[in-house]
Amino acid sequence: MSLRPGIAFLADCPALLAMEIIASKWSMVTLFALTEGPLRHGELVELSGGISRKVLTQTLRRLQANGLVERHAYAEAPPRVEYGLTALGRTLEEPIRMLTAWARENGEAVVTFREASEAARSSDQELRLER
Repeated sequence: MSLRPGIAFLADCPALLAMEIIASKWSMVTLFALTEGPLRHGELVELSGGISRKVLTQTLRRLQANGLVERHAYAEAPPRVEYGLTALGRTLEEPIRMLTAWARENGEAVVTFREASEAARSSDQELRLER
């Protein structure tokens, strides 16, 4: 595969598939939460910091459909279901850790830039309104 600019993300590129699978904020959060071991649905909701049960269910189903997460239903009363990473899902642990480290190191700079950009846009809009 060529790495020339504009070629790396063609429609049949594996990188595009990877981005499609993990680009969702909730996919990354869910995968990260499962790196420590299997969790129940409610535990994932608590750890995620804001995901609804419905969106978590959709996220887990999408990750299962892509072979990254497995669902274990136990024959108990009351029923117990846990979700864990598959062997394929575990291959994402290091990339997720790297992205997390990047966010910790650079998150403040991104927020500062975003706030400065928003302030500049607001100033521009105010100037246009004054004219």
